[in-house]
Amino acid sequence: MSPRIVDLDTSAIHLETNQPNSQHGVDHEFVDANEKKAELMSPPRQDAFGDEEFAEVKYKVLTWWQGGLLMVAETISLGILSLPAAVASLGLVPSIIILLGMGMLASYTGYVIGQFKWKYPHISSMADAGEVLMGRFGRELLGAGQLLFLIFLMGSHVLTFSVAMNVLTGHATCSIVFGVVGMIVSFILSLPRTLEKMSWLSLISFTSILSAVLIVMIALGIQNPRAIVEPTVQTTLVSGFTSALNIILSFASHNTFFTFIAELRDPKDFKKSLALLQSIDISLYLTASVVIYCYAGKGVASPALGSASPLISKVAYGIALPTIIIAGVINGHVASKAIYLRIFAGTDRMHKRDLVAVASWITIALVLWIIAWIIATAIPVFSTLLSLMTALFASWFTFSFPGMFWLYMNKGLWFSSPRKIFLTLLNTACIGIGIVLCGLGVYASGKAIHDDSSSQSFSCANNA
Repeated sequence: MSPRIVDLDTSAIHLETNQPNSQHGVDHEFVDANEKKAELMSPPRQDAFGDEEFAEVKYKVLTWWQGGLLMVAETISLGILSLPAAVASLGLVPSIIILLGMGMLASYTGYVIGQFKWKYPHISSMADAGEVLMGRFGRELLGAGQLLFLIFLMGSHVLTFSVAMNVLTGHATCSIVFGVVGMIVSFILSLPRTLEKMSWLSLISFTSILSAVLIVMIALGIQNPRAIVEPTVQTTLVSGFTSALNIILSFASHNTFFTFIAELRDPKDFKKSLALLQSIDISLYLTASVVIYCYAGKGVASPALGSASPLISKVAYGIALPTIIIAGVINGHVASKAIYLRIFAGTDRMHKRDLVAVASWITIALVLWIIAWIIATAIPVFSTLLSLMTALFASWFTFSFPGMFWLYMNKGLWFSSPRKIFLTLLNTACIGIGIVLCGLGVYASGKAIHDDSSSQSFSCANNA
C-alpha cells in the first residue's frame, strides 16, 4: 500500500522532552506524531509510467478534451437506443427523474475517483485502487473484476457488430463469420499502445453515434407525428427495475477512469474531461430517449432502430458501425493496458519499441479479443449474461467503490463539520445504492437467464 498523504498539524506534534511517559511507559501521542511525520517524509509512490522525458513511448500526453472524448466514446454506444424502451416501461416522468438524478450522482462519483487519483498518484487501474483500500486482496479482487467486466464488454461489441452486419447485408453469410471479422477489426484498432493515439478514433465514434441517433429521431418524427405519451405507467418489479437499471448503468463507465487520468498531461484536468463527458451524455441520453419515445410510443423497440423503417434501420446501423467497433476497442485497450502494466510497470520495457515490448502488447491484445469472441459466441444467453455482469460489477465501480474511496480519504473527519457530515451521508448512500443495484440487478438478470432458451452456441443463424 502507498503511504497516505496527510495535512501537517504542528499543534498535534509533541516533543518527547515535553511529554512524560504514560503509566505503561509509552507516550501514544508522541508515537502518533512520529507516525504522521514519517508519512509526511515518505515520498508518494510514482505513477506506473514514471519519468517520460527521454522515453521512446510517452503515455502522459493526453489533453483534457482528448481524455473527455475517450470517455464519451467508451460510455455512449449503441446502448443509447435501448433507453427509449426503458422510458416506455417506466413512464416519462419517472424516467426523466432517474436519468437526471443518477446522471448527477454519477458525475459526483466520477469526481471522487479523480480525487482518489490525485491523492494517490501511483493509481492507474481499479486494481491499484483496491490495493489502497484492502491491500493485496483488494488489488486482486478489483483487478479481476475490472478485467472480467471489460472482456464481457468487448464481447458485447463483437456480437453487436455481427448483428449490425446481418441487418445491413440481410444475413448474407454465417453470423460466426461476421463475429470473426468484428474481432479482427477490433484487434487491429487496439494495437496503438497509448490512449493519445486512440483519442482520434473517439472523435469518429462520437460523430457516428450522434448521427445515427439524429437519423432515428427525424425518421420517427416523420413516420409517427402523433404518438401517445404516458407520464406514468403500471409495471412489475422485475420489468420496472430492469428498465431503471438500463438507464442508471448507461452512465457506468467509471471502471476505466483511472486509466484515462493516468495518461493525462495534468491529472487535475480530469475535472474538465469529466464535465465534457457528463454534459454530453446526460443531454444526449435525455434528448434521444424522450424524443424517440414520444414519436414511437409505448411500443418502441429496443434498440429503437427496430421502430424505424427497414431502410432507415440499415442506414442508422451503417452509420453507427464506427461507434459499435470503437467503443469496444477502447474497452479492449484498457483491459490490455491493465495486464501490460501489471507485467512491465517499473521497468524500461514500458517505454521501449523493441521486439519484446511490441510482441507482448500484440499478444495480450490478441488473446483478450479471442477470449471475448469465444465468450460472446459460445454462451447461448450472452446478452442476458452481460446484463448480469453489468449489474454485478458496474454498480460497484460506479457507485459503491467511489463512496468507499471518499470515506477512506476522509477517515477521522466524517463528522468534523456540517459539510463533512453531508458528504459522509452522501457517500454512504452511494455505497447503499450500488449494493441495491447489484442485488436487484443480479436477481432480474438471473431470472432473464433462466427464462431465455432461444439461442444456440456457435450458431450461424441470423442474430438480428
